[in-house]
Amino acid sequence: MTSDLNPKTPIVIAILGAGRWGRHLIRNFHHIPEAQLLAVIDPDQSQRSAVMAEVGVGDTVVGCESWAEFCEREDLADQRDRLDAIVLATPATAHYTTIVDALQRGYHVLCEKPLTLDYGECRHLCDLAQQHQRQLCIDHTYLFNPAVQRGAELIREGAIGDPRYGYAARVHLAPVRRDVDVIWDLVIHDISILNHWLGETPQRLSAIGLAHLQPTTPDFAPPDLFPQGLADVGFVRLVYPSGVTVQVHLSWFNPDKQRRLGLVGHRGTLVFDELAASPLTLYSGQMEQQPSGLWEPVNQAIEPIALTAAEPLRSVCSHFLACIRDDQPSDISSGLVGAELVRVLQAISRSVNADGAWIEVASIVV
Repeated sequence: MTSDLNPKTPIVIAILGAGRWGRHLIRNFHHIPEAQLLAVIDPDQSQRSAVMAEVGVGDTVVGCESWAEFCEREDLADQRDRLDAIVLATPATAHYTTIVDALQRGYHVLCEKPLTLDYGECRHLCDLAQQHQRQLCIDHTYLFNPAVQRGAELIREGAIGDPRYGYAARVHLAPVRRDVDVIWDLVIHDISILNHWLGETPQRLSAIGLAHLQPTTPDFAPPDLFPQGLADVGFVRLVYPSGVTVQVHLSWFNPDKQRRLGLVGHRGTLVFDELAASPLTLYSGQMEQQPSGLWEPVNQAIEPIALTAAEPLRSVCSHFLACIRDDQPSDISSGLVGAELVRVLQAISRSVNADGAWIEVASIVV
């Protein structure tokens, strides 16, 4: 492992997980000149080999079944000495122990969302990263999406006026997970975007979850979080300190695929629709009271927002490498950002388990 990185020396990476998301991380890091892919770790040998062959790294990258194997094999000692960072695309239930071990060994970490399933664990990982002077970044890919970044700029410029309320729908058929419910799986995307746009985090919330497909908790999921099974449909209501209220609909088995989020202000609405030809649209217009006393819409216009083309995940990977190179925590998606999102998710689970009771996010403590 390098201690003082030469600007011309690639940062050496090991990726844990070669599944649906891991394969994209493997592809991206393989094609970034500033990185060198050292190892791919996944217990499914056939899947691991297939992905490595697909990306074109089968003959140049170490393949292992587990992090323990990579750390313990004597013939890999020289390889471990070269390693700078690990990237996790594994089930969330396994994140905590792996990240603790990696940080203690002196490796930087990029972790798929959510950081862990417990706010206290997340804060401990943040403290550990600071103690060992390592970078801990979270792969909240939407924060690197050009539409989300441009949306934040427009809101700061006053394009919609004062934000009043928001709405979001993230529904489709599959993939049905067995380690977390649909709310933990999906709502984190919308909350991360809203937090970024509003510059604040939810203060209180209410949520309900309906478990049609998995009414009993699978062995892969923590029963204390999901005692009523894994919800496949969820409705979450968020209230921010500024008074902005947001309603989010989530589902794993709705064939009407939607990936849409809107934030309404007193002068207009900003809509991020991933499935639209123009993903970001500004709908101008406001209600104005007429002399008659009636309210009428005025100043209406629809403006598709021009965006810079970029692959968000490639930006995540490059940002992580820059944080390591510059020895600076992420200003977009740090461990602390990930921890606060997990705190909100824990509050959501508490509300679901209390049949939709209102929960103060601050009640989730370390």
